[in-house]
Amino acid sequence: MYGLNNEIIQGLCEVFQSQPNIRKVILFGSRAKGNYTTGSDIDLAVQADGLSFRQLMDINARIEDLGLLYKVDVILYDKVAGTPIGEHIDRVGRVLFQRE
Repeated sequence: MYGLNNEIIQGLCEVFQSQPNIRKVILFGSRAKGNYTTGSDIDLAVQADGLSFRQLMDINARIEDLGLLYKVDVILYDKVAGTPIGEHIDRVGRVLFQRE
């Protein structure tokens, strides 16, 4: 799915599940659009309640610890909502994780 195997998706979802503030994670960019290449990065927008800078840094560190072969960019959706990037996410984004 999106050029990512189940192990990668599961690892990312486990990281996000560990942060109770996170409501949803949206994959966007070339992987969501389907025009990714082998080395394309993974662009993720996080929707969260009161996520601190420290928590965001912890998320990035835990993703790095997964040892993925891809660069992973994590942004806060609320910071880009209403901008061209936010509109891109709304248009092509695919939900990767959603808290029930």
